[in-house]
Amino acid sequence: MNSKLTGLIAAPHTPFHEDGSLNLDIIPKQAAWLARNRVSGAFICGTTGEWISLTTAERLSIAEKWLAFAPPGLKVIVHAGHNSLEDAKAIAAHAQLSGAYALAAMAPDYFRPATLPVLVDLCAAIAGTAPGLPFYYYHMPSMNGVHFAVTDFLKAASPRIPNLAGVKYTYENLMDYRQCVALENGRFNALFGRDEIMLAALAMGAEGFVGSTYNFIAPVYHDVIAAFQKRSLKAAQQHQTLAIEVIAALSRHGGMAAGKAVMKMLGIDCGPMRLPLTTVTDEQFKTLQGELQRLHILP
Repeated sequence: MNSKLTGLIAAPHTPFHEDGSLNLDIIPKQAAWLARNRVSGAFICGTTGEWISLTTAERLSIAEKWLAFAPPGLKVIVHAGHNSLEDAKAIAAHAQLSGAYALAAMAPDYFRPATLPVLVDLCAAIAGTAPGLPFYYYHMPSMNGVHFAVTDFLKAASPRIPNLAGVKYTYENLMDYRQCVALENGRFNALFGRDEIMLAALAMGAEGFVGSTYNFIAPVYHDVIAAFQKRSLKAAQQHQTLAIEVIAALSRHGGMAAGKAVMKMLGIDCGPMRLPLTTVTDEQFKTLQGELQRLHILP
């Protein structure tokens, strides 16, 4: 079984042509860019990757492209969550056959698991399809409404899922998060998924982070981590504040779509969003670009 994931793991955007079809030719550029910025992994087809708007066939194609072009050292984690369990299992099996580093799955968001044992059953079915890959439960209740404490999930799932590695924890409950980190003397790999409060997670023991803004401002987060490790709290706070200001600008000008716009500003055009999400307007693009230049984020 692979070792724990650490450092920055980007959640890449899925690139589309203007007509909405996949633009797989952009993926090698994304992968090379992440490697140059010392990002340790790519968590593909997650929320930032618009997974819910992709067909299963498209998700398999995206995984194959990332796995073919990821530079040495860039670990590819495949998100297999789906509202259809059979499709989730198909994605998981494909991930193992294709050589992914790890597997993750979010719970369904329409017919949601009503009890913790049902959630464990669901994850066990997906993880069991790829027993050779570390499995991460993807916790993001703000998107799917599944609010079970992850500490309880890990305790209940551990005997049932031999390849359970940990959790991608995209939530603000730092009490539950710290309990996950400390559980069984740090047995589980608790990847933190809220870029804007990385510093708080570091204080709780986080060592690995999954986030969308690592696609384009990874150096800022490297600075947060380095300052924290040197016990230079004021410097760490300053770097985190810069990241927060960037995230606030993105939120004002399109949210996830603004992230794709930033990639275009950096010369990696990931194209439009898929409906029901909308692409930033020309005016939003220009305003955002100006704000990021004033923050000295863009060249």
